[in-house]
Amino acid sequence: MTSASVLDSIIEGVCADLAVREAAVPLAVVKAAAEAMPPPRDVMAALREPGIAVIAEVKRASPSKGQLAPIADPADLASAYADGGARAISVLTEQRRFNGSLADLDAVRAAVSIPVLRKDFIVRPYQIHEARAHGADMLLLIVAALEQQALESMLDRTESLGMTALVEVHTEEEADRALTAGAKVIGVNARDLTTLEVDRDCFARIAPGLPTEVVKIAESGVRGTVDLLAYAGAGADAVLVGEGLVTSGDPRAAVADLVSAGKHPSCPKPAR
Repeated sequence: MTSASVLDSIIEGVCADLAVREAAVPLAVVKAAAEAMPPPRDVMAALREPGIAVIAEVKRASPSKGQLAPIADPADLASAYADGGARAISVLTEQRRFNGSLADLDAVRAAVSIPVLRKDFIVRPYQIHEARAHGADMLLLIVAALEQQALESMLDRTESLGMTALVEVHTEEEADRALTAGAKVIGVNARDLTTLEVDRDCFARIAPGLPTEVVKIAESGVRGTVDLLAYAGAGADAVLVGEGLVTSGDPRAAVADLVSAGKHPSCPKPAR
């Protein structure tokens, strides 16, 4: 498999699975379900509370590491994250590479009162309405997976439903595209989705070029408090952590350690 085909292969599977859902549940039905949901939670307020926000992820597997944790009950895991002080919960819903599901999203939404992010490879408007119908307050949009016109359209649709888009980038060029599209929350993924390699210096290169008013989230590569503090020093408002939490043995304590570090007086403060 060539490096460029890693992301392509994931999206191919996503589209195949999406076609099955579209055939089973028409868009009109999904839209109606989305409209019937309570209003989305205020993600921006949650991410701008004092300290470095921790977005804790329900993540069973990944393309780079394979199986990470069985996670028999995603609701229990999400509750542990919330008890540890997480500001939001990220839920993988892609099933082929991450073993996620919309059922996981439903379970987490029912278990916590903090904002919930649907983390998937969003390529069609159907998935945006689907996310809202299943209770998501945030939605991941990956710049590398979308042409510019599609990115802008997806971002507008996400916001029209009251959700917040987390727009993911890995390069300066992608960051420029995110800003052009009007992104208010930008996640810098240290993992290159075309090679699956992690470059923790990626955030420090990109963040200085982002406006102060944009919420900056460091994604991937957070192994513990040292990495959180490094990202904070580079300008992060928040970190998104998955593997390090689901493999920790005590997710609540692992989140609490990160939250404590993010609130410590020695932790660099975001420029807000």
